[in-house]
This record gives sequence, C-alpha cells and structure tokens, in this order.
Amino acid sequence: MRLFLRLLGTWLLGVALILLIIDGTRSLGANQLIFTSLSENWTWLNAESLATVREFLAGRFFGMVLEPISEAVFAMPGWAVLAVPGALLAWAGRSRKTRLFVRHDQI
Repeated sequence: MRLFLRLLGTWLLGVALILLIIDGTRSLGANQLIFTSLSENWTWLNAESLATVREFLAGRFFGMVLEPISEAVFAMPGWAVLAVPGALLAWAGRSRKTRLFVRHDQI
C-alpha cells in the first residue's frame, strides 16, 4: 500500500511541476504573474469530463454545498491543487523505519 501511495504522490507532484513550469513560461512571456486555474487546465485536457464531473457534483444530495466548494477548488491554480495531495500522499507512503548509520569500523 505504501508503494501505491508513493507512486500516486510522485505522479501528482510530477504533473503539478509540469503545470507550474507551464504557468512560469506564460508568466515570463507576459511579464506578469499568470496562474492557470484547474478548470482551464482540465478544459484544455478534456472538456467533456469536466462537464461530467460538474454535473455529477450538482446532482448529489449535498449539491448546494458541494457546488461552491468545487467551484473554489476549480478556480485555484492547477499546480497547487495537485501538489498538496501529492505531497500528502508521498508523505503518507514514506518508510516508517528510522535509518541507523553505522561506521565502517563497527561492521
């Protein structure tokens, strides 16, 4: 299970780094800070699935509560939305053993 958490966390951190580099190059080109929202990134990748997710969240029992929360998450920069759970998953999948360092003369 720890391996899966580390792999998923590393994958999310990698995608977040790619999105950060894209925002960084756009910021350099425009001479101002530009952050692309998660919804813009998702629309660029696959607009139909974003519409499906929004319909799914709106159709749930707590749709009135989920809609403002999901819109706030969709408005955040895409790299930040993926980096936070990626770091948490990588941290959760870390090795629990403490490493003991042994000198060569103790072997």
